[in-house]
Amino acid sequence: MVLNFAHRGSLTEAPENTVPAFEKAIKHGTEGIELDVQLTKDNKLVVCHDHKFTKYNKDVKGRIRDFTLEEIRQIDVGSKFSTEFKGVTLPTLEEVLEICPSDVKLNVEIKNIPVIYPGIEEILLDCLRSYDRLDNLVISSFDHVALEKIQQLAPDVELGMLFYYRILRAWDYAKNSGLNISSIHPNNVYTDREFVENCKQLGYKVYPYTVNSKKRYEELVGYGVDGVFSNNPEIFRN
Repeated sequence: MVLNFAHRGSLTEAPENTVPAFEKAIKHGTEGIELDVQLTKDNKLVVCHDHKFTKYNKDVKGRIRDFTLEEIRQIDVGSKFSTEFKGVTLPTLEEVLEICPSDVKLNVEIKNIPVIYPGIEEILLDCLRSYDRLDNLVISSFDHVALEKIQQLAPDVELGMLFYYRILRAWDYAKNSGLNISSIHPNNVYTDREFVENCKQLGYKVYPYTVNSKKRYEELVGYGVDGVFSNNPEIFRN
């Protein structure tokens, strides 16, 4: 089975990582959704990829961590995308969990680089437990120390190890990390048959990002990937 994740929701149809984007992905029948979490100034989990608001609203200075949740709820992140989404704000993780069916697999990425959020791992797990969403879930991060903390707090949660740059034998790195990694998430630009086969020989699923071309998608499936992260509804809805 190939499992394709809607990357930050259906971000070509609505502002990324917002409730409308996730609703559209769910409407398309996606079986997986990827989203990013950060902490506000008052330690609330909000769903957002970038650490600044520039992509959404160039008039807002500062980073996510500089604002309380109440302040973030006043920031329009939809108008720049389209007037249709005027007034849309960044959601909390709780708001996303409320609309996301349990049969849709969630990939929650901890955005811990370059900003480090002390305690985000425990806050995240507490939130997921309160919604009974520790199953059909993978927690991923480029910050592998954060993954280690998740494992210490919740050993049964699936972990996804993200890689941006090419490193020597990433599969061996994962094996020797001491982490119970379920999947490896490489940049698709260097994902080839050898990479996939080496990962799978060690029991790791492979989910490359971000795959928007159907031609490239079909090539990767031919290599044996277990799925991809995609902005293209033609890919993530199948």
